[in-house]
Amino acid sequence: MSAFGRKNGPGGMNAGARPSFGVARPMRGGASAAPSSQPAGGEQFPPIPADDGLAGQDPAKQSDAMTRLADRANAVHEKQQVGGFEASVHKIKEQVLPRLLERVDPEAAATLTKDELSEEFRPIILEVLAELKVTLNRREQFALEKVLIDELLGFGPLEELLNDPDVSDIMVNGPDQTYIEKKGKLVIAPIRFRDEQHLFQIAQRIVNQVGRRVDQTTPLADARLKDGSRVNVIVPPLSLRGTAISIRKFSEKPITIDMLRDFGSMSDKMATALKIAGACRMNIVISGGTGSGKTTMLNALSKMIDPGERVLTIEDAAELRLQQPHWLPLETRPPNLEGQGAITIGDLVKNALRMRPDRIILGEIRGAECFDLLAAMNTGHDGSMCTLHANSPRECLGRMENMILMGDIKIPKEAISRQIAESVDLIVQVKRLRDGSRRTTNVTEVIGMEGDVIVTQELFKFEYLDESEDGKILGEFRSSGLRPYTLEKARQFGFDQAYLEACL
Repeated sequence: MSAFGRKNGPGGMNAGARPSFGVARPMRGGASAAPSSQPAGGEQFPPIPADDGLAGQDPAKQSDAMTRLADRANAVHEKQQVGGFEASVHKIKEQVLPRLLERVDPEAAATLTKDELSEEFRPIILEVLAELKVTLNRREQFALEKVLIDELLGFGPLEELLNDPDVSDIMVNGPDQTYIEKKGKLVIAPIRFRDEQHLFQIAQRIVNQVGRRVDQTTPLADARLKDGSRVNVIVPPLSLRGTAISIRKFSEKPITIDMLRDFGSMSDKMATALKIAGACRMNIVISGGTGSGKTTMLNALSKMIDPGERVLTIEDAAELRLQQPHWLPLETRPPNLEGQGAITIGDLVKNALRMRPDRIILGEIRGAECFDLLAAMNTGHDGSMCTLHANSPRECLGRMENMILMGDIKIPKEAISRQIAESVDLIVQVKRLRDGSRRTTNVTEVIGMEGDVIVTQELFKFEYLDESEDGKILGEFRSSGLRPYTLEKARQFGFDQAYLEACL
């Protein structure tokens, strides 16, 4: 037997025959050679089948992709211009506002509602217009009244966008540029601010409502509006194009898991499994990117909490709107001008344990407060939930480990991994796809430890299939068909059979 596993003999290597490695064949040339039926590349390297990879792509589709690439490379972006009716009303407002303020008592005006103020302002506005010798039709008068009242009592040009139910995100990049998100797509908004000072005053008005401040000494601020919308403000010198305001609006109508299923965010079986997970007090971490729907998913899961349970939520800026009757929201406090008086998430978790909670729910975790989350999950408060930023369930676990290590806690990494594995039951991965749709792409169980590695098991996964002609992403939600490890928790609440059927 040779080193290559061939027998030495008359037909072997001793006979001088060439060893046949791979698909090598003796060369045959000349016209006498018979035409070979061997495929190009031989048996070992057959041609790529027509339905696999690039070879199966329609040439027209490849050409269209290259055309779109060239269009993007050669695109010229024009500066935003606000013109027409809005521009004319804005110009008149600049003339009327100073004279109007001379005739109005600000303290008295602050006590009136918008409708009452509108009635009081109407004759004064007409008087000012007469002084300025400006004639307006009825439509222009109403538009001018609305703009002036928004300026005095509301948030100026932002009021129009805040009242539009189709707008889900507002991004102000300085006084001259504002973008909005409509149906998952970013478009430019037809509004402008007078100048940087005007925009800065509106930003201050927003953050002052919740007892916070923003100025050059504290150029970053998180706040919220009365309807629960989340606001982030960053001002110069950190923002180089002027004051930047980011507003994440939330739907007035509470979103449920059934509504998410009807929107195409998940399948029927996935919706059933998540409902059972919420009802059976599983510890759930919702992972995803910015604007992917993490908070919406957490609010929807909260609908499954038993109405008799006492729920505490702890956040940096309160944005969760739970749908339960016995719910107490808590909010952290930033330090004052002297750098004193800050109340952290850890402080609130410790205090929450003295408030007889059934569940403790943390909002978004970004740093060492992840250890406080595990503390809440391990203090007998099953059913804790939170959100964090990660690209996949596996990355989510890695980020939790890293966030705990960011703190000053002197614990070995193996102990941290073990505590995460014992605390977290389910990771729900949500993602905003490039067509603007939001999908629940993974539902993954955390099983335990194997050596120093956290072991997971995927229950559901969204698989990309194709893209439709109008740019919509097509795919399907697939169940792994595995018996869930968390079935025992479901059995304690009588949902084991339904949970098993949903996962298989």
